[in-house]
Amino acid sequence: MKNRYLLDCTLRDGGYVNDWEFGHDNLVNIFERLTASGADVIEIGFLDDRRCFDINRSIMPDTDSIERIYGKLDRRNAMIVGMIDYGTCDIKNIRPADESYIDGIRVIFKKHNMHPAMEFCRLVKELGYKVFSQLVSVTSYSDEELLEVIGLANEIEPYALSMVDTYGLLNPVELKHIMNVIDTNLKPGIVLGFHAHNNFQLGYTNTTTALDYETERDILVDGTLYGMGKSAGNAPLELVAMYMNEHYGKEYVVTEMQEAITTSVMDFQRKSPWGYQLFYYIAASNRVHPDYVSYLMNKRTLSITSINDILKRIPEEQKLEKNMKLVEELYMEYQKNECDDSGDIKRLSDALADRKILMLGPGAGVSRCGDKIREYIDRESPLIISVNYINKLFHPDYMFITNNTRFLQSAGRLHDSANADVKLIASSNLTRNDRDFDYVVNYSSVIDEEAEFPDNSMCMLIRVLIKCGCRDVALAGFDGYTPDNVNYFDIDKAYSFLNEKAEALNAYAIEFFKGIKGRIEVSFITPSEYDK
Repeated sequence: MKNRYLLDCTLRDGGYVNDWEFGHDNLVNIFERLTASGADVIEIGFLDDRRCFDINRSIMPDTDSIERIYGKLDRRNAMIVGMIDYGTCDIKNIRPADESYIDGIRVIFKKHNMHPAMEFCRLVKELGYKVFSQLVSVTSYSDEELLEVIGLANEIEPYALSMVDTYGLLNPVELKHIMNVIDTNLKPGIVLGFHAHNNFQLGYTNTTTALDYETERDILVDGTLYGMGKSAGNAPLELVAMYMNEHYGKEYVVTEMQEAITTSVMDFQRKSPWGYQLFYYIAASNRVHPDYVSYLMNKRTLSITSINDILKRIPEEQKLEKNMKLVEELYMEYQKNECDDSGDIKRLSDALADRKILMLGPGAGVSRCGDKIREYIDRESPLIISVNYINKLFHPDYMFITNNTRFLQSAGRLHDSANADVKLIASSNLTRNDRDFDYVVNYSSVIDEEAEFPDNSMCMLIRVLIKCGCRDVALAGFDGYTPDNVNYFDIDKAYSFLNEKAEALNAYAIEFFKGIKGRIEVSFITPSEYDK
């Protein structure tokens, strides 16, 4: 078994957490602690000519900028490298290695760019740098495609060919298979590298698996201080260093790494936490781009089961491509779940005939104006329909449900004997549990497919009431949206997108009420942004 090396990429991969704005003092402190720790290779950030020089950031437009930040620092025995995401830094911005502070450049590239990217690696090597060719999302390569990129590497002979588990999809068995394909076919003098992510909590395990792989080839593994990095984070450098000290006779000074964590990393972790999360686990388990999961979870209308169902419908070739139009179409298709609701609409019409309707929403107006609501109830004796939740203050006759998440969150209250008489009106996109719905309305017939948020539950219920022939509806707790969520009676009912969309949502509702004028009489018992 040949040499094993440890590379730190905190200042580069960790920069996804803070837009590479570590602050100059932290850049210096992290660098000096890492060199003192004996880490073999230190990656000092990105070379990206789309960004201007900033002494506080570890993303720089050219190699001259590296000198301006790190040039006076003692590198000790460490190899110093930077990274280029292929296509983001022109070769003219890279000085020859003998005029540069850094020793090597890591070039990351996606599979479809392997040929031009490897040619770029050749140009970087001709400038005298140690070149690391980094295979982004190595799990997307078939064995045949691995052999293709290995063939290119054998022609160019970079310093290292590295496997990047971009979305944290690998397990040790799969990793060893990929390593075997590369190790068997790659020229002996080229180092084999591995970069882990922690979506499955396997970043550390996969890294030690790479270290323990039986080969006569040199192996290089990446880590970051405290696992700092995008998405679920990386393999923690300090843990990998301990493992290498114990099993490979290394003498890394782990206390120096710990000092860097406490003085320069922990503050970023408190502000923008990284690490294992359900969000990244779902993305990895479905082998899809995390933005697909983010889109579906931000809808706040879907159960996890439904999210997984939709993700499974994404074609294989699109899973890591971030095609947001596609996932939006799949969401709408999934939600529709067409049904013939004519019988239920007829029964609901009979139940609501000639009655005033009071709709209860989750707004703070319900608690602020409780006396006004009670006065209305005493005077008009309306049928009360609570929307996507069971109101604690006013017992509803019906609960209108359009949202799987809200339905599941209400399960306890629905099973309470005090709410046993509450009838359930559900849109057809919902999944059932052990309690059948009393009425089901066709989802696609009560949404606005042209709207940015087509499934506004308030608007959906009013469309149902119009279909049922209702003439008079009063609204309480539909206060409208504010960026700070202060209009929510129950803050847990607030949506994460409100900071950006509050104004647009309010404008849509105002136009909606203008559009239904003459079809149903609407009044607001509690103050509302919509009552304009």
